[in-house]
Amino acid sequence: MLVIGIDPGTARTGYGLIRQSESGTLDLVDFGIIQTSPNQPMSERLLKIHRDLQDLLSQHRPEEAAVERLFFQKNVKTALSVGQARGVAILALAELGLNIKEYSPQDIKLAVTGYGAAEKGQVQRMVQNLLEMDDLPRPDDAADALAVAICHCQVSNLERRIEGAE
Repeated sequence: MLVIGIDPGTARTGYGLIRQSESGTLDLVDFGIIQTSPNQPMSERLLKIHRDLQDLLSQHRPEEAAVERLFFQKNVKTALSVGQARGVAILALAELGLNIKEYSPQDIKLAVTGYGAAEKGQVQRMVQNLLEMDDLPRPDDAADALAVAICHCQVSNLERRIEGAE
């Protein structure tokens, strides 16, 4: 199963693709960011995110998708722009007919590290360990996207086990 995880943002949208084997092992496929310029109008930034995600999805053809749920911050302006990028990402995924799961930052941290209040560095080290990477995944947005994909695989495994036990 090929899974894409998305960490949405207007300045940088992180993406991470991992393949989970039937035995449950995780293999890194690709990761990175889609970066936009703050000098561009918001409409052009959102269009770039959408087009770049479409290209990425067309290239890899993931089977499942997961997106980080918006964590409301004190800065409403930032939350609104992240929400717009999140909507564009969900649209690109939905256009392919993918089933899209959403996870909160706490859910992601819990699934990856076992602790829902883990710090960013702890999450990065666990992503590095779980995917057997030589170096810490960077930038942060890409590492977060890989964590979203790992979270989805963990949750999917648990759901399959529960269904099998019934």
